[in-house]
Amino acid sequence: MSMERGALALSEFPGPFDLQSTVESGQSYLWDRADGEMYDESGVFGGDHWYETVVRVEGTPAVVRVRQVEDRLEWESSVDAMSILRERLRLDDDLPAIRAATPDDDVVEAAFDASWGMHLVDDPAFPSLISFICSAQMRVGRIHGMQQELARAFGSTVEFDGRTYHAFPTPEQLAAATEAELRDLGLGYRAPYVRDTAKMVADGEAHPDEAVGLAYEDARDSLTRFVGVGDKVADCVLLFALDYLEAVPLDTWIRTTIEEYFPDCDRGDYADTSRAIREAFGGEYAGYAQTYVFHYLR
Repeated sequence: MSMERGALALSEFPGPFDLQSTVESGQSYLWDRADGEMYDESGVFGGDHWYETVVRVEGTPAVVRVRQVEDRLEWESSVDAMSILRERLRLDDDLPAIRAATPDDDVVEAAFDASWGMHLVDDPAFPSLISFICSAQMRVGRIHGMQQELARAFGSTVEFDGRTYHAFPTPEQLAAATEAELRDLGLGYRAPYVRDTAKMVADGEAHPDEAVGLAYEDARDSLTRFVGVGDKVADCVLLFALDYLEAVPLDTWIRTTIEEYFPDCDRGDYADTSRAIREAFGGEYAGYAQTYVFHYLR
């Protein structure tokens, strides 16, 4: 397969951008680092690491590799990756305007300062859904490893630059897996959730993209139809795959933040607490504030 190369000048986009914090902040588990240090807290951080993923272009798997060298993104791919990177890494997001729309708060400002340049990601909905079904009670490194194992075990292969890469499995490929095969990959009690959710999508019973265009809380309810998906997982998919930038997943870190810094937002149940913390984080872009705070505290 032929290789194409290119570069994106980050000066063409509004505000700063930091590749490493964007793809290693617990939003996406579809990227891998070429040096094997993805989400490895003992690894070397900083520098111009290559990050790799497999995308689908008109249904065909294609490899995309990217690294940040000062004020540009350099990429190598089997396809023209310009538009793919622009979309997946949300390069057009205006971070200064988003930050300005967030209320002035000490912990939020400290989080922005610590990882300034981190963008939200825009992953495909089905892989995002499966990733966050697997996320319960898991560290980010373990979640990432689990998604890579799923790709190696069940995904289509693609050859690029002398190496074999694996695409994330399609709904049909995952639906064909047995619970035992999934448990063997370390999914544990999540195995039937992954299999049954994949079957729902493969059989046409439901698709996560059906949430798009619904009012925010209706969209969250739409995603909870899937097996193993509660409000928190639904909010993750809304935020990191379906463009609901107001979504605030109430995970352990954010609940601790609420307890320590925003106690008035604790309303006892998920829906009411979610409304209160979204307002405290600025409403329209509350998910950006949440992601910065999550990465900062983690």
